[in-house]
Amino acid sequence: MDQVLSLARIALQRLLVIGSVAALGACASIGGASLPPAPASVASDDYSYIIGAGDSLSIQVWRNPELSMAVPVRPDGKIAAPLVDEIVVQGKTSVQVAREVEKALGKYVRDPVVTVIVTSFIGPYSEQIRVVGEAAKPQFLPYKQKMTVLDVMIAVGGLTDFAAGNSATILRTAEGNKQYSVRLKDLIKRGDVSANVEMRPGDILIIPQSLF
Repeated sequence: MDQVLSLARIALQRLLVIGSVAALGACASIGGASLPPAPASVASDDYSYIIGAGDSLSIQVWRNPELSMAVPVRPDGKIAAPLVDEIVVQGKTSVQVAREVEKALGKYVRDPVVTVIVTSFIGPYSEQIRVVGEAAKPQFLPYKQKMTVLDVMIAVGGLTDFAAGNSATILRTAEGNKQYSVRLKDLIKRGDVSANVEMRPGDILIIPQSLF
């Protein structure tokens, strides 16, 4: 009996999630005129990758190969390296981390020269692209400079058969959760490249279910 009740609760929760996404899509569809289309391109300011938990770093110390190593960024955003106490790297660039490692090694090595290379990318949560709703494989993706909504849709396997692609929206956290409309059906099903737009760090792509 308890198992049946548990399954019923899970089914209800799933229905509520689907209903919420569908409601968002309906609002965009009904009041579509109030949602501006997403801009085709975003400001091309100098973007520097920000390290996040789960990334992998290669730390190279010039003329000191015994101090060079590959390290993962732990869930708490820290790394540990030879002769270096734990340091926080999450939210920093590779250059900033290299300077911090040099400072730490300077107590033991004369004039250390350190290079830090990110070899596996996940990025901080605040910059990840999230895809929810009627995508074939809803998931989060690491942000990449000049990434477009088409790149995102390829990564998530396209739309499901039940998607209301032209009612999709982008929730742009970088602009105070401003919402934009995107025409995914026109882009994917009809090849309308004018519907392709650039993504920004932290964007949430919401793909509702068709109500018909």
